[in-house]
Amino acid sequence: MAEKMIWAYFLQLSMHMWEDEFTPPRGWYLKQGYSEENGTDISVWDEMVDFIAERKYNLCVIDVGDGIKYESHPEISAPDAWDKDFLKKKLDEMRALGIEPIPKLNFSACHDVWMKKYRFMINSPEYFAFCADVIAEVCEAFGYPRLFHLGLDEENIANQGGCDIITIRGEAMWWKCADFLFAECEKHGARPWVWSDYYWDHPDLFVKHMPKSVLQSNWYYGNITDYPADSYGGRAVRTYLTLEELGYDQVPSCSTWNNNRNTFQTVALGRDKIAPERLNGFMTIPWTSTTRSEIYTLKNDAERMYLARRELYPETL
Repeated sequence: MAEKMIWAYFLQLSMHMWEDEFTPPRGWYLKQGYSEENGTDISVWDEMVDFIAERKYNLCVIDVGDGIKYESHPEISAPDAWDKDFLKKKLDEMRALGIEPIPKLNFSACHDVWMKKYRFMINSPEYFAFCADVIAEVCEAFGYPRLFHLGLDEENIANQGGCDIITIRGEAMWWKCADFLFAECEKHGARPWVWSDYYWDHPDLFVKHMPKSVLQSNWYYGNITDYPADSYGGRAVRTYLTLEELGYDQVPSCSTWNNNRNTFQTVALGRDKIAPERLNGFMTIPWTSTTRSEIYTLKNDAERMYLARRELYPETL
């Protein structure tokens, strides 16, 4: 088993990963249309930090996006972005409760609304300079974390079909960006961490290019014991097994977003199918805003993984 098994919760600071001002909302589970502000409720943030601390979570991945006031690129910060000193205060409060804060900036062309004008400059010199700047600034704000989540998921036509502008990089361009991002994280002492669904559509390219040093979070949020073998779900769930065969370190990701049984099933699969030395832990993701109207969704997601852990990994509590 990894030296300290990760039990991670995921919090949105920025909600600007999906709709922009031109694109219709993707569904009921996201904000109903674009807003320049993220709407993060500080009281809900504090309540959730206390809630997950009580349930012995030891890590929190924070979707930073445009949710802080950048010094290097103030033009991308949302109107209600947090001052970096305030962010650091909130991160220290997490640490005092035994929770390690880890940043996430999603560099997928499917989830880059937070970048503002730079999302229209993908893989240009200006884009790479921007990426280096924000990674460096976020690393400093987080006290140079040991991990940095880069996203890099869902850059495909299926997830951009309703967008006014569709951006999908081919092999050379995708990997040029990915390798650059990995190196920028490592420059600041952080291990790169990504979603693993690139493998679903490009297994040969994944095997050819993906370094073993990059931490993998494969995901599937449906009922993982009930899907046709040749379906989207079948391909997604088999990826856990393939990543294990290939020797990648994993943090399987679960969610109550689609199915309440998914959390227990994912933790059970990881325990039974991934070697302890490569199973770095688990992460649960509510995929909703940090707002008062969503407090029960946020707590349900956290509670589900706590209950799965209590049954399947009682020795870690």
